[in-house]
Amino acid sequence: MKKFKKIVLAYSGGLDTSVILKWLQETYDCEVVTFTADIGQGEEIESAKARAESMGVSEIYVEDLKEEFVSNYVFPMFRANAVYEGTYLLGTSIARPLIAKRQIEIAKETGADTVSHGSTGKGNDQVRFELAYSALNPDIKVVAPWREWDFNSRIKLVEWAEQKGISVPKDKRGEPPYSTDANLLHISYEGKALEDPWVPPDEDMFTRSVSINDAPEEAEDLELAFEAGNLVAINGKKMSPAKLLQDLNEKAGRHGIGRIDIVENRFVGMKSRGVYETPGGTVLLIAHRGIEQLILDGPTMLIRDECIPRYASLIYNGLWFSPEREMLQSLIDKSQTNVTGEVKLRLHKGNCILMGRRSPKSIYNQGVVTFDEGEGYNQKDADGFIKLNALRLKLRKK
Repeated sequence: MKKFKKIVLAYSGGLDTSVILKWLQETYDCEVVTFTADIGQGEEIESAKARAESMGVSEIYVEDLKEEFVSNYVFPMFRANAVYEGTYLLGTSIARPLIAKRQIEIAKETGADTVSHGSTGKGNDQVRFELAYSALNPDIKVVAPWREWDFNSRIKLVEWAEQKGISVPKDKRGEPPYSTDANLLHISYEGKALEDPWVPPDEDMFTRSVSINDAPEEAEDLELAFEAGNLVAINGKKMSPAKLLQDLNEKAGRHGIGRIDIVENRFVGMKSRGVYETPGGTVLLIAHRGIEQLILDGPTMLIRDECIPRYASLIYNGLWFSPEREMLQSLIDKSQTNVTGEVKLRLHKGNCILMGRRSPKSIYNQGVVTFDEGEGYNQKDADGFIKLNALRLKLRKK
């Protein structure tokens, strides 16, 4: 049997992590510190503190990390326009490094030598948590209960919880129709009823967006302001990063924006069907692309865009704290220095439509591009330009 001095558990206060808490206490006969992060999941997290106290935990951390989450993780990712496999906006992936970082900090504060999480042995999150732990503290020990214990079904988990006096909500006694994960950026739905990719999700599953059939008939126009690649205001109103994203979520959600249904390639090798709601993030991505169109020249945008698949995969695979992600972030942030200005958008029936953009840093020159007589461009110059670029093509054909 392994020996641990003290364990810091990423604790949601729900059934699974409550079972994990009790299991750690009994299996390893050591003190467990609980850490509950509020990253905008929309649930009452203070109840986690009461539940941890009822299970004999003396060191309990419950922290609001929403602003740090958006400022230091979501916004840097959106400066890169990061999209995994062309569709997924990485809502779950980007939350894991923040939780892991704070766990490692708490371990240092409390003198713990071990950390633990509630991720299963089939998913990506176990990899994300544990790669982050390793990058931040190479000497930390890790307990992953789902890879160690004998519970192989929800029924056995519930039975053990009842034997140990852990309260079990009525809706947890049977197999749930799907698993969910939520934060301020998105909510995900996976497994069970969604495992057959031919079967569409039930409409009543969604919580952050309305059906396009129920969306307002009247469109809503927005104006988003950016500074150095970051959203700073909506309709002229400046807010904190977390409040900006929350406001975008509400506005986009009521117009049915931000739903995707994908089959993705997990890092562990299998394919997984996931349904995601990312209302505000969907709008933010379109707006950010829109303002960049005025500012980034062609070669700069090409280099940045070539980085997107690699950057997105690093986040998806749990390598936020890797040197290669930090190198790419430096390149991306350099490209964002002048990404400042305003974007006009229209939200309507599941669509986010780019309506206009302007920037004091724009390199768009109407006098150059006009079909009418303008300045700064001599059309005769194109003759030599075309001949030089055509030379290798002619030689190849001959």
